[in-house]
Amino acid sequence: MPKTYITKQGETVDMACAATYGRTGEVTEAVLSANPGLAALGPILPLGTVISMPDIADPSTAPILKQLWD
Repeated sequence: MPKTYITKQGETVDMACAATYGRTGEVTEAVLSANPGLAALGPILPLGTVISMPDIADPSTAPILKQLWD
């Protein structure tokens, strides 16, 4: 179930992702896709911006795939 995040003063999307997911890699794009128009607000988000944080799988629980040449 997606969570909501309310920005604090001077926060960016990356900072909100790090606070919610503990990382920004492969997460920021998903958050921007789930929130149309969020990027148009600029790099520093206005205070009190509500962001929908989608459910994203933890990379440590993702299965490790074998490659043909392994």
